[in-house]
Amino acid sequence: MDPDLSKLDAFLSEAGVDGYLIEADGEAADQRYLSGFTAPDPFVTLYTGETTLLVSALEYGRATRTARADRVERHSAYDHRANVAEYGSPEGKHRTLAAFLEAHDADSVAVPSDFPVGTADGLRSQGVAVEADPDGVVGSIRARKVDEEIDHVRATQRANEAAMARAEDLLASATVADGILHLDGDPLTSERIKRAIEIELLEHDCALDETIVACGADAADPHDRGSGPLAADEAIIVDIFPRSKASGYYADMTRTFCVGDPGETIERWYDLTYKAQRAALDTIEAGVSGSDVHDAVCDVYEDAGLPTLRADETAETGFIHTTGHGVGLDIHEHPRLSEEETELEAGNVVTVEPGLYDPEVGGVRIEDLVVVTEDGHENLTEYPTELMVGSGG
Repeated sequence: MDPDLSKLDAFLSEAGVDGYLIEADGEAADQRYLSGFTAPDPFVTLYTGETTLLVSALEYGRATRTARADRVERHSAYDHRANVAEYGSPEGKHRTLAAFLEAHDADSVAVPSDFPVGTADGLRSQGVAVEADPDGVVGSIRARKVDEEIDHVRATQRANEAAMARAEDLLASATVADGILHLDGDPLTSERIKRAIEIELLEHDCALDETIVACGADAADPHDRGSGPLAADEAIIVDIFPRSKASGYYADMTRTFCVGDPGETIERWYDLTYKAQRAALDTIEAGVSGSDVHDAVCDVYEDAGLPTLRADETAETGFIHTTGHGVGLDIHEHPRLSEEETELEAGNVVTVEPGLYDPEVGGVRIEDLVVVTEDGHENLTEYPTELMVGSGG
């Protein structure tokens, strides 16, 4: 991938600094994007119109072979061992880094807002001007995906759909005893389904730190991960957000299921949520504000007499979150589909996930993952949207 960094060039010119500096491990999205490299320990990326990495001897060979950077250098080129021996750590490290910056004519640098404060102070003590970038210019560049990135997200979403199918199959195979779902003679738990989801994702070279399988009152909290036996006749929210081990790109999808009779309220909520999602999808295109998409969802719910945070910022039931967020090397990134005025651009990858929640009833959420296009969107989600599964017989 060859990212367009002209926006970063313009930022450096406007900020009046010589370069953009990142010190982080390869799991940090901005670091991976700018360097084209990943490593378990922190390393340094400097962008000055060209990209240069400063890495340890341990990572030097692999970085030279695989990084997208214009050049790769190692600490030994700047007398790192001698610096640490004479000045100790961390001052020795700061002197090494300052020498690296001096060699690349970077007397002043901008850094991400989460840049290590110790390193920033250490560089300043060595005469380097360090200025925070609170708006996250690299993140704003990452928000507009090129075709290769969209293909990565699409591939992760296919793996995600296989995992969702595994979860649905377990629910569809369940029987009911005393109102609780059972499988193979044991209660079917949130933990068992999450384990099956994780195993399926591993088969597709994807991983996840956690997922949501939440039933009943648990499902009324949008970020409750869920636990324990799953009940019949109640909504079960399954929200899976895996990351590809190879590309590093995430996907995200939510479906709501019920084994048995969900009742009139959940059925109504489900139909309204599907309608709200369709309204949001119909609104999406380049040039539209994310707030317009969010408003489309709120309009559907409010017209049906249900509370939203737009109408009442203290609401604790109803639609109590925003409509969506960007997805890429981070699971939550720019842009947001919320009350915030953010113009959507072609190439943005965003979730569209309206939902309704009340501890007395449960929760419903439907989430698709889409790419914004000049005249609409491409839905990367191919999984069907249905509430009832199995019979529980």
